[in-house]
Amino acid sequence: MTSLTAQTTCPHFEMAKPRGLSQTLTSWIALARQRRALAMLDDHLLRDIGVTRADALQEARKPVWEHPANAGK
Repeated sequence: MTSLTAQTTCPHFEMAKPRGLSQTLTSWIALARQRRALAMLDDHLLRDIGVTRADALQEARKPVWEHPANAGK
C-alpha cells in the first residue's frame, strides 16, 4: 500500500520595520493607499473577504501611523 502526503504552505509576509524617514513615509503612503482601496470596495467584495462596510470605513479612517503590525503592542 502506498500513501501520498501533500502539504502546502502560505507565505507569511510582515512589513519590515522602517529603518529611516524615507522608508517610514513610503510605508505610510502604501498603507494609506491600501486603506483607501479597502474603503472603495463594493459590498459584495467586502463580504467575500469577510469585512463589513462599517469595518472597512473604520479601518480607512485610521491615521497612517496606526499600523496593523503595531496592534496590541
